[in-house]
Amino acid sequence: MMNEYQIISLRERPEYKCIAAKWFHSKWGVPEQAYLECMESYLSHQTEYGWYLCLDSEKIVGGLGVIANDFHNRKDLTPNICAVYTEEAYRCQGIAGKLLSTAVEDCRVKGISPVYLVTDHIGFYERYGWEFLCMVQGDCDTEMTRLYIHR
Repeated sequence: MMNEYQIISLRERPEYKCIAAKWFHSKWGVPEQAYLECMESYLSHQTEYGWYLCLDSEKIVGGLGVIANDFHNRKDLTPNICAVYTEEAYRCQGIAGKLLSTAVEDCRVKGISPVYLVTDHIGFYERYGWEFLCMVQGDCDTEMTRLYIHR
């Protein structure tokens, strides 16, 4: 099913920067400017923490990023996969799994391993080689949340 879709890094298609920042903002509510700053650091090679998109033709239908810390108290567990999202109509087709493996492999070839992510999902990320590591405190949360590792 993935053949119709294209997984790209933002460095492959930098013209998507503004569209992608707007898209991620619409999904997660994090200010567009925050996404733009992270994306610009990646595009200008100030960081190897990338941004990845799944395109159906030219339309973004899934995406995720890699950042130093995804708003939790374990600043030592870095980098973090963040903003994982697949449009509802495109779910259950392996898009998130393909995005995750692309990001993890891209990090690995750059010598960046392990990689972490925070989530409330149980059972989803395990399918893609992630292991539960510990509970962490979100920066603005009273509840603890799950942190996973991909080695």
